[in-house]
Amino acid sequence: MSIVLMGCVIILRLGHRKERDKRITTHAALVARAFGAKKMVLCGEEDESIIESVRKIVERWGGDFEIEYCKNYLAFLKEFSGLKVHLTMYGIDFREKISEIQNTLKEKDILVIVGAEKVPGEIYEIADLNLAVTHQPHSEVAALAVFLYELFGRKFPEKFENAKIEVVPCVRGKKVKKV
Repeated sequence: MSIVLMGCVIILRLGHRKERDKRITTHAALVARAFGAKKMVLCGEEDESIIESVRKIVERWGGDFEIEYCKNYLAFLKEFSGLKVHLTMYGIDFREKISEIQNTLKEKDILVIVGAEKVPGEIYEIADLNLAVTHQPHSEVAALAVFLYELFGRKFPEKFENAKIEVVPCVRGKKVKKV
């Protein structure tokens, strides 16, 4: 299935804690980029090291993925005019809404809200959709990957523009080449 897009997917990483969430937030950004999202907005504690790390990855591996810090997530959510999707194990099964979200993405942006610390109750009300990949405790990175995989029709970007390096697939070992 090929999906024609006019909007883009933006990830809102809510409640980032500098020391506790550094690796998970970085992994969420890497998954977002690799699976087709265009931007991550980091809320919670300001963490320039994550922002710089992700920017360096984009510089080396290519693409047009952006990451930025936002101090006031409520103001950001109120200003966002697209569809707000909150990934939570308490939501309805995301597969019930994936076609609707794909159709919305043809016309406007989608904001995918991914929590770190306990998500404030108001997020459940602000979100247009509260969706679950599973109703069991699990990683927000895994939920994001599964959601994006389905949203983009089970396809990943093959090549990233402006890449300086890329992987050479091989059965054994590791190969990277300059491009």
